[in-house]
Amino acid sequence: MRFISQTSSDGVTERLFNLGETPGVLWTPEGADGARPLILMGHGGGQHKKAPGIVARAHHFVVEGGFAVAAVDAPNHGDRPKTEGFARIAAELRAGMVAGEDTTAQFVAMHTFLAEQAVPEWQAVLTALQELDFVGTGRVGYWGMSMGCGLGIPFLAAEPRIHAAVLGLLGVHGLADTAARVTVPVRFLLQWDDDMVPRAQGLELFDALASADKTLHANPGKHGEIPEFETGSSLRFFTRHLG
Repeated sequence: MRFISQTSSDGVTERLFNLGETPGVLWTPEGADGARPLILMGHGGGQHKKAPGIVARAHHFVVEGGFAVAAVDAPNHGDRPKTEGFARIAAELRAGMVAGEDTTAQFVAMHTFLAEQAVPEWQAVLTALQELDFVGTGRVGYWGMSMGCGLGIPFLAAEPRIHAAVLGLLGVHGLADTAARVTVPVRFLLQWDDDMVPRAQGLELFDALASADKTLHANPGKHGEIPEFETGSSLRFFTRHLG
């Protein structure tokens, strides 16, 4: 892991890093010394590691909870080059959305394509972060909505070092079997009026998760209109399960 910049403001230190070809960012309390629980955050489709919603929640988790928080650019997002395979799937998805067609199959293809690369990258990043003295090998959480959920569920199914997760804004298609291998505590967020994910599909994904400790939070609003108070609720959830 190679750190390429470091800045501090409002009690948060931000470090940009590269791990091989994976660009990422790590936020910690300013002057952090000693190990602390870590939260990994997966961004949505078309976004990047420093999307406004990611940064705002990361700062909240750092300042209010004392956590270390990390995010990376998913394959073909942010500072990463776009591949021909991704461009083809993305074009098919955009065409379907413009035509008003059911794009479930295209979203599944997109997430499956990206997860094949994203899961081992997240595992490598987690290993590198846990080697840092100011992070350590303590408990780890994962937060991911929409595409962050679509890539997060395969990551959770493959990675035993994750202890709790906040997921949501996604449907079950293509993920039922993988979700059945997720057993950590889960907080699942669903927007009741989601204009991208049919309500029934979101409920089916929640049902497919094998976690004995799982809670559904459903709020009015469209896709991405998660109420601000859910950030505080997520912090309390992580504090309870990560310490």
